[in-house]
Amino acid sequence: MHLKKLEIAIAGAGPGGLAAALALHRLGHAITVFEQFERAQPLGSGLILQPTGLAVMDWLGLGREIRELGARIDRLTGTSTKTGKTVLDVRYDVLGPERGLAVHRAALFNVLFQSVQAKGIAVQTSQQIVGIDNGALLFEKGRTTPRFNLVVDALGARSPLRRFAKYATNEHALAYGAVWASLPWPGKPFDANALTQRYDKASVMLGVMPIGRVAAGQPEQAAFFWSLKQNEVPHWRANGVEAWKQNVLQYWPEVSPLLQHIQHTDDLTVARYQHHTVAKPFGNRLISIGDSAHSTSPQLGQGANMALLDVMALAEAFKTQPCFDHVAKDYAHRRKRHVRVYQKLSYMFTPFYQSDSYVLPWVRDTIVPITAKLGFVEKVLARIVAGKLVDPIRSGLNFNADATGSDGPIMIAYNWNDTPADGSSAADSSGDSGGDGGGGGGGD
Repeated sequence: MHLKKLEIAIAGAGPGGLAAALALHRLGHAITVFEQFERAQPLGSGLILQPTGLAVMDWLGLGREIRELGARIDRLTGTSTKTGKTVLDVRYDVLGPERGLAVHRAALFNVLFQSVQAKGIAVQTSQQIVGIDNGALLFEKGRTTPRFNLVVDALGARSPLRRFAKYATNEHALAYGAVWASLPWPGKPFDANALTQRYDKASVMLGVMPIGRVAAGQPEQAAFFWSLKQNEVPHWRANGVEAWKQNVLQYWPEVSPLLQHIQHTDDLTVARYQHHTVAKPFGNRLISIGDSAHSTSPQLGQGANMALLDVMALAEAFKTQPCFDHVAKDYAHRRKRHVRVYQKLSYMFTPFYQSDSYVLPWVRDTIVPITAKLGFVEKVLARIVAGKLVDPIRSGLNFNADATGSDGPIMIAYNWNDTPADGSSAADSSGDSGGDGGGGGGGD
């Protein structure tokens, strides 16, 4: 038994919001997406869809489309600018055939948004949401919507709806952010299948990542990023782009062809990071997904993947639970362990790469390269990056005490790894309801 057709509002048209619209529409619910901008559009540069996120794209029936646009990532490497030694080398192949896929945010957005449009899902733009009242969205100037059965908050790390979740938490702003740009792919000496980074202690980090193309037939691009403290952004702008370029080239002269495409600081996007985890990602007619529920730095490359996993868990909860209260608790239960583990890992690892510490980068550059050569450590690091250190989605809950002879919930067997990896839709392989199943920017 599952919930009858509901009127559901999706707040935010980022990867998580659009994926949620598709997944819940597939279950037969009436969906309306609300987007704050005049037209729905992506924000940011590139990201890596890990095997977990790709599994969800396959489940939505969109895996083949996004793979045609992205760049396969085989490894993540990092080199000390002082010594020239490789201090980070995480390879996916130690886990088997799965790889990451680096994509332009616009490519991921387009694949998801075009599917939303093709299915006739309503999208309302220029909707600046400021709150929620028992299922009704509140906008600027006092406007409201009719009451929805459910609002899915996918507005991102600074969502105004987060305070309406149970046990809402305050965010912790991280000292370091970054500036990003999407630039033409430069070719050699850069590895077309790797995220390549350079470090000087933990105060300097820059990287180049292939991100494929925005659309078929368009040229391949690269994401270039430079770590920058949030309180230094005004000083960085005031100094001008040429002074910044000279500073960058001191650490990595080979990026000169990329920097030629940057003529002004406005050509780079400033990304600010914060850390928070909502203890209970739901409230009165509200469920939070993605960065609205859990945001952190991008060091582990999990952001969009976590949002996509939230969507899959939410859809599974909808399919198996008979009422909203059970759906909300089941969704939170399915994702709790994975979210908590990765939030803690990200909080722990970030200072090794973005901080003013001298000790932590010394540990990173001295001890990690030695221990990482050990087989089991190599696999653990790869599992962390792939999003698979623990099961991404736990088994669901059974609230039927009469059927179980128990006073509390028990586990129902569910293996998220049943998701096909060949780009086919899980709806095609499992008879899913609806049967038409088809990722520093904005909301998830």
